[in-house]
Amino acid sequence: MPRRTRIHLDGLPLHVVQRGHNRAACFFDDQDRRAYLGWLQEALAREHCRLHAYVLMTNHIHLLLTPEQAAHVPLVRISVGRRYVQYINHTYGRTGTPWDGRYKSSLVQADTYLLLCQRYIELNPVRAGMVDDPAGYRWSSYRANALGEADAIVTAHPPYLALGADDDARRAAYRALFRSALEDQPLSDLRLALNQDQPLGNDRFYREVEAMTGQRRELRKRGRPRKRTDQPPEDDSGQGTLPL
Repeated sequence: MPRRTRIHLDGLPLHVVQRGHNRAACFFDDQDRRAYLGWLQEALAREHCRLHAYVLMTNHIHLLLTPEQAAHVPLVRISVGRRYVQYINHTYGRTGTPWDGRYKSSLVQADTYLLLCQRYIELNPVRAGMVDDPAGYRWSSYRANALGEADAIVTAHPPYLALGADDDARRAAYRALFRSALEDQPLSDLRLALNQDQPLGNDRFYREVEAMTGQRRELRKRGRPRKRTDQPPEDDSGQGTLPL
């Protein structure tokens, strides 16, 4: 079956996931993550993309960004990827690339799903059992968005700014969002959209995307799950499996 064409549109948020090759590690220590973020910051500035949320896991990354020009999104990935591959291979005496060749992406309807997507991204270390609180994981945007820790790579999106009248109020409201678990249906829709390289939004958003691209896009819902399975479903945190 041919692969779906990715949809990147000017000025619309995009959730991007890239995994290590065969789900192997792509970060080996903190210096690797610092190097990656430094090159990512340079590429985002050069290609006029704003980053709203991110997490660097051991074997994959999540980015939520908005490009001024959609065509620049692959340029960010290529620029950072090339420099990081050279660094990793030189530092660890490796050859080849640590990344899977194809990244996943999903357009995000800002007014309904952007904050959900940010929470999903920043909760990755919690779902993976690495920390109990997202604030305990250094390599994500949570500390910037929720605690006001300086992070020059992060830019607030309007739905985040609308959470409060000032920075303190916004951060308090944002932290409050993390006190409740992500609801099953929106979480399922988010994962399905990523897996299918489809937009994440309501019917109106789908029609708007279709009008802009001339392509029909909708989530192909999976069939009704069986009551029991031999294996638990795969956790897209990339760190293990989700409990049933």
